[in-house]
Amino acid sequence: MQNKVLILDFGSQYTQLIGRRVRELNIFSEIKPFNKPPKDLSEYKAVILSGSPFSVRADDAPHPDLSEIRGKKPLLGVCYGAQYLAHFNGGNVEKSNTREYGRANLSHVETDNPFLAKVNTGSQVWMSHADTIKQLPENTQLLASTHDVENAAFKFDGEETYGIQFHPEVYHSTDGKQLLENFLVNISGIEQTWTPDAFVETTVADLKEKLGDDKVILGLSGGVDSSVAAVLLHKAIGPNLHCIFVNNGLLRKNEFSGVLKQYEGMGLNVKGVDASARFLGELSGESDPEKKRKIIGRVFVEVFDDESKLVDGATWLAQGTIYPDVIESVSATGGPSATIKSHHNVGGLPDYMKLKVVEPLKMLFKDEVRRVGASMGLDKELLGRHPFPGPGLAIRILGDITREKVSILQEVDAIFIDGLKSNGLYDSVWQAGAMLLPVNSVGVMGDERTYEKCVALRAVESTDGMTADWVNLPYEFLQKTSNDIINKVPGVNRVVYDISSKPPATIEWE
Repeated sequence: MQNKVLILDFGSQYTQLIGRRVRELNIFSEIKPFNKPPKDLSEYKAVILSGSPFSVRADDAPHPDLSEIRGKKPLLGVCYGAQYLAHFNGGNVEKSNTREYGRANLSHVETDNPFLAKVNTGSQVWMSHADTIKQLPENTQLLASTHDVENAAFKFDGEETYGIQFHPEVYHSTDGKQLLENFLVNISGIEQTWTPDAFVETTVADLKEKLGDDKVILGLSGGVDSSVAAVLLHKAIGPNLHCIFVNNGLLRKNEFSGVLKQYEGMGLNVKGVDASARFLGELSGESDPEKKRKIIGRVFVEVFDDESKLVDGATWLAQGTIYPDVIESVSATGGPSATIKSHHNVGGLPDYMKLKVVEPLKMLFKDEVRRVGASMGLDKELLGRHPFPGPGLAIRILGDITREKVSILQEVDAIFIDGLKSNGLYDSVWQAGAMLLPVNSVGVMGDERTYEKCVALRAVESTDGMTADWVNLPYEFLQKTSNDIINKVPGVNRVVYDISSKPPATIEWE
C-alpha cells in the first residue's frame, strides 16, 4: 500500500479524529507515537504532526527527529505540530495572553495558495492552545490569520511543509475536510483508493496467504466487530474457521440463545459455550474496574484455550479488535497518549496458550467496520446493533459482581433498549445501556419506605466512539422508561439519566 498517511501522535485527544478525517477522504491513515515512528517511511506519501498537551517552550517538549521527513515528504503540523515547526526553526512561540480556545474565523486567507483552495475568508476554525506563534521563521510565508491569531497558517519556502494553529479535524472547523483534501490529494498527490470493497479484497487475500490451511478459532459476541471479522475470515478459509460464542454470564437478557439463532443462517460454524459460572466465580468479590477487565480477559483466554484443544489442528485465535481498542490501550510508557482503559482483547496471549493471534479489523474505526460489513452483504439489523463492551455488564455494574446484580441490570437494560426500539429511537442512538450504581437510596412504594438500588441510563451519539455526546431523549420517553423500570424491576427505586459527554467522561462508567 503506497497511498498511506503517517500521523505522528504527540498526545492530543484529537489525534484519532485526524485519522478519521483522513479515512473519510478514502485515504488510509496510520497513527504512530512521535517517539516510535516507523523505520521504513517509504510507504507513506505524507506526514501529519498532531497537537499535544505539551508546550514547545518546556524542557521536556517532544522533540522528534524529522530529518527523514522534512523536505522529503509533504508535512503538515497541526497546533503543537505547527508551533514545533516554528519554534525549532527560528520562530518565536510564547504563552498567549488569553487562552485561544474555541471557535474563530479566518480574517485573512491566501486563497491563491493550493493549500487553502476553496477555503474562504470568514471560514470558521477551532482553536485549542495556550501558546501562540508570535513570529514565524524567516523562510516562511503567512497563509492565514484570525482576528486574535495572526499566524494561523503558514508554509516554508521551497518545500511542501505547512503549519496551522487550528484543528481541521474537528467538525467546528467548517472547511477542515477541504483543507485536508487540499494537502493530501492536491499537494501530496495521494490517490483516494481506501474503500470498503478494496479493504475486503486486500484483507481476504492477505488472510489466505497468512493462514493457508490452518484452522482458526474466533470468539463471536453477536456484535458488529466479531461478526464482520467472522465473515472476512470465512471468505478466506471457509470451514477452517471455528466460531465460539461464550456466555460469560454478563450478557444482555436472552442474548446467548438469541445470538446463536442469529448466526444460524450465515453459514458459519458456530458453537455455544456456557461458561457463566466460571466467569462469575472468578469475579466474586472484585470491585476494581481494571481488575475486573483483566479477570474477564484472562478467563476468556482460558475458555478459548480449552475449546481450541477440542479442534484438531487449531493454530490461530481470531479477534474483532478495532482501532480505538488499540489506541485507548496504549500505555504512557509506550507512547505519548495516556492509557484510558485496558481492553480485554488487546495485548496478546499468555505463553501457555499456543495459538497465534489474527486481528483482521485492528486498523478500522467502528463506522468503517459497518461499511465493510455492508459491502459484504451482512444483515442491516446486525450492522446497526449498538456496540456492547467485551466485558459485558461487568463494567456497567459498579462494584462487585453477583448473580442478583446481573439479573437486576439485565431487566433494566431490556426495558431501556426495547423502549428505544419500540419508540423509533434506537437507530438515532450510537450506543445505549444502563448502569447499576453501588448506592442505595430512600424511596416510598405503597406508603412504605424503601432503600433500594439506583440505576443510570446512558445514550450517546458518536461516529467512532473516540468522542461522544449524550442524546437528548424525549422527556416523555424517559418518564415512561423510568416508571416501567421502577414498577417492573424489584430492587430498583430510582432512575437517573447521564448527560456527560466524552471527553471528559468515557461512554462506559468503568
